Amino acid sequence: MAKLLAVLALVAAAAPFLGVAGQEGEGGSELLPFNATVMLEMLRGKRMLFVGDALNRAQYVSLLCLLHRAMPEGSSSFETVDALSIFRAKAYDATIEFYWAPLLAESNADDGVEHQLNDRVIRGAPMDRHSRFWKGADVLVFNSYLWWMTGDKIQILRGADNDMSKDIVEMGAEEAYRLVLHQVVRWLDGNVDPKKSRVFFVTASPTHASGQLWGDEAEGSNCHGQTKPIADASYWGSTSKAMLRVTGEVLGASARVPVGVVNVTQMSEYRRDAHTQVYREQWAPPTKEQLADPKSYADCTHWCLPGVPDAWNELLYWKLFFPASDQAL
Repeated sequence: MAKLLAVLALVAAAAPFLGVAGQEGEGGSELLPFNATVMLEMLRGKRMLFVGDALNRAQYVSLLCLLHRAMPEGSSSFETVDALSIFRAKAYDATIEFYWAPLLAESNADDGVEHQLNDRVIRGAPMDRHSRFWKGADVLVFNSYLWWMTGDKIQILRGADNDMSKDIVEMGAEEAYRLVLHQVVRWLDGNVDPKKSRVFFVTASPTHASGQLWGDEAEGSNCHGQTKPIADASYWGSTSKAMLRVTGEVLGASARVPVGVVNVTQMSEYRRDAHTQVYREQWAPPTKEQLADPKSYADCTHWCLPGVPDAWNELLYWKLFFPASDQAL
C-alpha cells in the first residue's frame, strides 16, 4: 500500500487531472489519465476477470496492451483454456483474465469459437457452470448486450436437465435479460465480499450499420469509409434504451454488493469511424468479394485496436481509483 501511495503521489504531481478523450466526471472535473504502473501496482497480488462477449474481450485485450508497455521484458505469460484466457503479470503476482459468456447465463453460445447461431437458448438457473470460474476474483468486469439483440424471442430452458430441447419457454429480450441480470446479482450477493472485491458492468457498445441514422441517405451506407466521428452531441443510434434501463434498474438495486456501471454507450455512439469495417479477420480472412462489397460485409460492430476500448479502460481506471465516481459517470 505504501508503494502504491507513493506512485499515486508521483502521478498526481506530474499530471494533475489531465483530460482524457474529452471525458469529464461529475461537475466537469477531468479524468485522471491512465497510468500503467499505477494500475499494475493496484493489481499486485490480485485477480482481475472480464466476463462477457467479444466487445468485453476487446476491452480486455486493450487493457493488456496498455499495461504491457510498463512491464519488464519477459515477465508475462498468456494462455487460453476453453472459455478462459489468462494473462499473468509475473512481476506483480497478478492475473488478468477473460471468460467467454456472451449471455452471462449458460447458453447455446458458450463455445468461445463455434458460436455462429441464429437462435438463443439460455438456462434459466442455476449459473454454476460459468460462475465457478468467477469465484475469488478481486475485480470483476461484466458486459452483455449485443447477443440479446436478435429481434427474436429468447428461449429459456428451465430446470437442470442437460437436454437443451426440453421444457423451453420463450421471452422477449428485455424480460430474459432482466431475469439473467437478477441471477447475476443474486450470485454476487452470495459469493462476493464487497470489502475485498470490486464489481463493474460495462454498458452497451453501439453499432453503426445504417448511415441513415446519422443522416446519410445513400443506399447501403454504414461505417465503411467513415473517417470522422459524428459531430451532433445529441446523436443516439440504434442502441436500445429499454435494455439500458433494465441494466440500471437491476444493478442499481444491488444493495449488498455495489456494481459500478461503466457507461460507455453515449461516448461510443459518435464513433462511426472506429470500427474494423472489412479489415477484420473473423471466421476466415476476408474474401475478394467481401473486400469489394463493403456495404454488405463491413463489420460495424467490433472496434479497431488501439481505439474506442482504450477509452473504456480510461473510465474503468477512474472508477477503480475513485469509487465515489460510480454514480457520476
